[in-house]
Amino acid sequence: MGNLIEIQSQIEKLQKQAAEIKSREFDKTVKQILVMMEAYGITLRDLQQAGGKTPRKTASKKGKSGRPAAKKALVQKRARKPSATKGAKLEPKYRGPKGETWSGRGSMPRWLAELVAGGKPRESFAV
Repeated sequence: MGNLIEIQSQIEKLQKQAAEIKSREFDKTVKQILVMMEAYGITLRDLQQAGGKTPRKTASKKGKSGRPAAKKALVQKRARKPSATKGAKLEPKYRGPKGETWSGRGSMPRWLAELVAGGKPRESFAV
């Protein structure tokens, strides 16, 4: 058995060979996949859904897949009901020494975080 340097040299050569083989076969494999996709009417959306990923919304052309209209209706997203509190102005729950305010929603503002880190209790700034 060779020493460590010889083994590492062999590993490096084999990794280079593997990279060359992969790059030579990549284009051929992609072409084979595209042929299969066209033969079976598979779209990128189908692949994304099969992989568990939600496809991004993109403008797509209707392909040759001949999917029934009912399938298309199932794929369409339902409209979400807007939040009742979205855009509503909230009363401040905390007020800082310089008049800063915070409603208590979202991330703690820097002014309050600095005061709390300095040892003051958050409740002492409650309105």
